Amino acid sequence: MKKLLTILMAAAMLLSVCALTACGGASEEPAETEEVAETEETAETETASTGDFTTVEAGKLHMSTNAAFPPYEMTADDGSFVGIDVEVATAIAEKLGLELVVDDMDFDAALTAAQQNKSDMVMAGVTVTDERLAVMDFSDSYATGVQVVIVPEGSDITLDNLGDQQIGTQRGTTGNIYCTDDYGEEHVVAYDNGITAVQALQNGQVDCVVIDSAPAQALVEANPGLTILDTEYVTENYAIGFPKNSDLLPAVNEALAELIEDGTVQSIVDKYINAEAE
Repeated sequence: MKKLLTILMAAAMLLSVCALTACGGASEEPAETEEVAETEETAETETASTGDFTTVEAGKLHMSTNAAFPPYEMTADDGSFVGIDVEVATAIAEKLGLELVVDDMDFDAALTAAQQNKSDMVMAGVTVTDERLAVMDFSDSYATGVQVVIVPEGSDITLDNLGDQQIGTQRGTTGNIYCTDDYGEEHVVAYDNGITAVQALQNGQVDCVVIDSAPAQALVEANPGLTILDTEYVTENYAIGFPKNSDLLPAVNEALAELIEDGTVQSIVDKYINAEAE
């Protein structure tokens, strides 16, 4: 009898331990479920905050450019980047809840960076051409550019005899493309930027320089003895370049449309380009 009582007591104790263990397990399981739910909710919040697009760096908008193309992009005395493209890109980044990062490099490299997803977009006075459309996508246009010819004061160079000259251009730009197509590679010398091309003109290494009108005005003002031909060479529209099939492009186009509509883009252009000089 005593032996039976002992067995019954042991069984009762075992049932109590199992009950306690089960209660402990039930308590831990909801806690784990709650933690997973909290993680999923956080992930959803993070996805929503970045929108329906991806960038090369979380929370940042990387713009590749060539910061030697005033007044569209240039380096200030303190080393920061300023200009029309920089301010327009900053305004777009703010619309998208991102921080703008300017990646300065040669013009060709800036285009390539966007094509290869090393930057989110390229802004550097970029115009749309068939060749570029084959490897990139483009935003809506945000500004108009005009290719002009810089010559020494008193020069007899005109558009009619431009093909007889040695023409300095910026490597990779439409000015370089147009001049090469129109007059042949033997008449065109490409430089890393417009500043270097103008220095070559002053040194007598080329006879003229073909470049966009806005940087041409800045370069002529900074270099006495030079002038711009009255006749325009080519008129074109500037746009923002993206990798092919970029999911960022629609968001940028929407932000750009709002900035054009509310006058922000025009105010930025007017800030850097005197309306009377256009």
